[in-house]
Amino acid sequence: MRHILPAFIFLFISVAAISQAGKTADVILKTNGDELKGEVQAIEDSAVKFVYSGEKLVYSIRKAEIIKITFASGRVEFYNRGVSQPAANSTPVAAPAQPQSTAEDRRNKVAILPFKFIEDGQNAAQEVSEEVQNECYDMLSKHAGVYTVISPRATNVKLNKAGITRETIMNYTMEEISTILGVEYIVSGMVTMNKTTQSNYGSGSYSSSTKDNTKTDGQKSSGYGSTYSTSTQNYQTVMDFKIFNDKSEIVYNQNRKAFWPQRDAYKATLEYLLKRCPLYTK
Repeated sequence: MRHILPAFIFLFISVAAISQAGKTADVILKTNGDELKGEVQAIEDSAVKFVYSGEKLVYSIRKAEIIKITFASGRVEFYNRGVSQPAANSTPVAAPAQPQSTAEDRRNKVAILPFKFIEDGQNAAQEVSEEVQNECYDMLSKHAGVYTVISPRATNVKLNKAGITRETIMNYTMEEISTILGVEYIVSGMVTMNKTTQSNYGSGSYSSSTKDNTKTDGQKSSGYGSTYSTSTQNYQTVMDFKIFNDKSEIVYNQNRKAFWPQRDAYKATLEYLLKRCPLYTK
């Protein structure tokens, strides 16, 4: 009996140790069905700091993307319980966790977001927003001085990978977006364009007859005349232009009405505002 009891205790401790060794990772279950295994380092107000098993890079995962966390201890913490998971045979389109950038990594780097473009009360196509984004990049990158302006394509790829669209971007602070993009400053803008009046232009011309046709009363024919008219649509354009730093602070904020009534008048307004912003070097 004296030998059985120590053996039983040893067996119990061994089983417990094996059980603990087999479950050393925290498991995050995301709303898209993905399971992430590693270590939860911190739980913040809107995000969870996470490191994959065998790695050192710290990722930030939004709580809105998490259903539950099963800790290595066995404790389970739930989020977004009402969110249904995708079917097993479906292929989820997931936004990968984004690596954290440091303040030194972001120093003097600038990203330009796609400009919001509203025409007659309606959101313009994404291509229009990206066109203004590219025009802003072309103007600023030539006069950036000590700043490095990230290309629009690189910016948009990072936004897409993080699941940030123009429909969801208001769910993020500029500090969070700066961290995802790895920049110190973010340029954000909105163009509002509305039709106003039409300008009408007219002209006339006269041509005498080439033949000397004499009427019975002795008078020559008077020839013929013609008139032309064209109309041009006028627009009222207003641009809202802001620059944020990586602490979500606004460092430049301007709202300006375009001087000219043409459809592309926003370009001159954009150039005017850029030349007066703190990121522009002459």
